[in-house]
Amino acid sequence: MQYVRVMSQPAKSSRTSATSDAPESTAGSRAAAQRLKMRRELAAAAMELFATKGYEATTVDEIAARAGVARRTFFRHFRSKEEAIFPDHDDTLVRAEAVLNAAPAHEHPLDTVCRGIKEVMKMYAARPEISVARYKLTREVPTLREAEIASVARYERLFTRYLLGHFDEHAHDDDANDDPLLAEVAASAVVTAHNHVLRRWLRADGRGDVEAELDHAFAIVRRTFGTGIGAGRTPSAVGPAGSSAPGASAASVQGEVLVTVARTDAPLHDVMRTIEQALKER
Repeated sequence: MQYVRVMSQPAKSSRTSATSDAPESTAGSRAAAQRLKMRRELAAAAMELFATKGYEATTVDEIAARAGVARRTFFRHFRSKEEAIFPDHDDTLVRAEAVLNAAPAHEHPLDTVCRGIKEVMKMYAARPEISVARYKLTREVPTLREAEIASVARYERLFTRYLLGHFDEHAHDDDANDDPLLAEVAASAVVTAHNHVLRRWLRADGRGDVEAELDHAFAIVRRTFGTGIGAGRTPSAVGPAGSSAPGASAASVQGEVLVTVARTDAPLHDVMRTIEQALKER
């Protein structure tokens, strides 16, 4: 899996621009906070009614009334009642995308995606009681489960686009280009690892060191993709500026010197195989 750097545009450094944008930025932050507050209040009202009356018997009018707002206010925030119990996903998706956009140049894209999906875990861990109650509710109502799956798919699409955007477009012939497949599989693996840990944490009523469990799951993904996903591709798994895929190794002959680059977590047999292959190709 070969990646290239995608440099972000430099931020404006003008003092005048920063000063003039400040009030607008502050107002925007307040508006976003108020929007999220209302979405959460509507979500809390919806969950209470779903738990007491049942999902099918609860109407949008009742949810709005329980939250103390008009019906039109509800529809300014949600398109349907099933969306109402997922108030934070839109904002979390924005934060996850911000992580991708602000990734340091030396970071491997797969590591960046792992950091991006952590924004979702932070969302759930910030309100464990509500997250657990919502999880139990989605297990009972197929419609809510479908809405949850749709939300997860948005993260997968975001991460797939990001990984695909970091491939070297000139590394392969169009007829044999597996980059879209590899990007989608890698993104799916990260999201699946996250969701596995999240479900286990929710089934345990929000107890346990979910951060450590998540890091362990991501380490498994890195090991798997670092030693397998680049097989049969370009000889070097190292990107520009010496960045290597997690757990990967690469070797090249420069004059009479054999140069080997490997991650400290790369399996020894993979490193040795890379060196042997480089020597044979001299």
